[in-house]
Amino acid sequence: MESKFDGGLLGLIGTYLLVFLLTFVTLGIGLPWGMVIFERWIANHTTIDGKRLEFDGTGLSLLGNGLLWLLLSIITLGIYGLWVPIKYKQWAVSHTHHM
Repeated sequence: MESKFDGGLLGLIGTYLLVFLLTFVTLGIGLPWGMVIFERWIANHTTIDGKRLEFDGTGLSLLGNGLLWLLLSIITLGIYGLWVPIKYKQWAVSHTHHM
């Protein structure tokens, strides 16, 4: 099984810039859509066994999960926040598939 990532530095910088601008201009509300753009860029430049990955997550879905994770973090006085990075990665991986 051979895995390959063919993304370049200019593409990465452009994606970071786009995500930053989207987040900045929308005062943070666009962050979930920016994270989706970044995950999609990674998937589009990754191949496993000659098959390109595809990311089908949406910003609205991530926003809903993010609000739930925020609520659970508030209820647990921040303790649930320790699990948020894991929950995010689980969400991202569940929306990543072979083309």
